[in-house]
This record gives sequence, structure tokens and C-alpha cells, in this order.
Amino acid sequence: MLNIIQIKVRGYHLDVFQHVNNARYLEFLEEGRWAFFDEFGAGTDLMEQGLAWAVVNINIDFKAEGNFADVLEVHTQFAKLGNRSITMKQRILNAKNDMLVAEADVTYVCFSKEQKTAVPLPEDYKMKIQAALSESS
Repeated sequence: MLNIIQIKVRGYHLDVFQHVNNARYLEFLEEGRWAFFDEFGAGTDLMEQGLAWAVVNINIDFKAEGNFADVLEVHTQFAKLGNRSITMKQRILNAKNDMLVAEADVTYVCFSKEQKTAVPLPEDYKMKIQAALSESS
């Protein structure tokens, strides 16, 4: 499963060099993940079980600059499934020329709010994620 959203670069996204500030990419990536999870359907029902996705690691490689008025596409998909974790692969592309602007790997754990620790993913979610991973291959 691949989710794609578009974000238009606004003036408040820019730094003193007049390109997208590195911290804004975290927000763009997060917006992409929220859209992905909305489409995937992994939100409120997990919360009702007292579970949440907690980010434990983000690695971003910046490849090119984003500039004012660019339309950036955030591509999000699952990359790896663990017993308690998932890793997502995200890419940010300039929609005008398909140039790779940034790519990131984001690892989440399934976190129990009651136990205050990472717990195994519910079996139904593991199966659903595995199906999405197989679809992407």
C-alpha cells in the first residue's frame, strides 16, 4: 500500500536561505503518515484498546532543496514488520520534476498506555500490515 499526499511550500516553511527548513520536513513526513494511517484504518480502534503508535526512530536523508511554491509529494508505505514494531519508508518528491527531495525511515512501536511499554502488535494488525507489505513487493 502506498499513500501519496501533496503539500504546497508556503513562506512560513522557509529558513533564512529561502528553502524549506529541515525541521519542516518532519512535519511533512508526519502529515504523510497520518494520511497513510487514515487510509489504512489504524487509528481509533487501537486507541480504544489502549494502544498507540509511538515513534522511536527517524532517519532522514536530505537530497535536494524545496523552495517557495513547490508542490511536494510525500510517499508513505510500510517497509518492515517486527513483533512490536513497524518501519515505514517515506519519500518526498518535487511534483514538478519528480526530483527526490528527502527520504526517511521511521520506526514505530506498538505502545501500551496502561503498561507504559512496547507490546506485541495485535495479531489482526500484523496480518493487515503483512498483507500491505506483500502488496508493495
